[in-house]
Amino acid sequence: MSDISDTRDLWDREAQTFDEAADHGLADPDCREAWRALLLEHLPPAPARVADLGCGTGTLSLLLSGEGYAVDGLDLSPEMVRRAQDKAGHVATFVEGDASRPPLEAGAYDVVLSRHVLWAMPSPAEALGRWIDLLRPGGRLLLVEGNWVTGAGLSAEQTVGMVEATGRPATLRRMPEPVFWGREITDDRYLVVSTAP
Repeated sequence: MSDISDTRDLWDREAQTFDEAADHGLADPDCREAWRALLLEHLPPAPARVADLGCGTGTLSLLLSGEGYAVDGLDLSPEMVRRAQDKAGHVATFVEGDASRPPLEAGAYDVVLSRHVLWAMPSPAEALGRWIDLLRPGGRLLLVEGNWVTGAGLSAEQTVGMVEATGRPATLRRMPEPVFWGREITDDRYLVVSTAP
């Protein structure tokens, strides 16, 4: 969708059932632990500051806050932000905003995390550049993306290429394991990690 208000409305509607998906709500203990272990493996030690872009209902933000990280979640949807705030209390900060132009402080974050967001940006390469601007020197990108059976998404090669085009290294970790998704998958889902030298 090119109209941002249409996109906002779509995600406001999706918020009603968003946490029903195993990888969104992380209600299953095994799924939750798989995501926790994956993220902690690739994050700098807490209390690093994390920008969770396109945070949805804040599940990953809360997971990381529980591990001692200072997390700012951002989502376009007011309803997603409301639900995240309801879940979080005061353990994480959530703001409404466009992830393609995040209204967050430049150079203030140790980590920019996004899950299934980069592919949806009007210009993914431009958005990625703005995300990198949020990072402190030596900051890290964690990009969970996919190339889905619907035809939507980004291939792993596209995402790695976009990161490398910024002059940063990129490490790819494919994520076919059902424990992350609550079911068997047939599409390509992956994590790209980039730490500035």
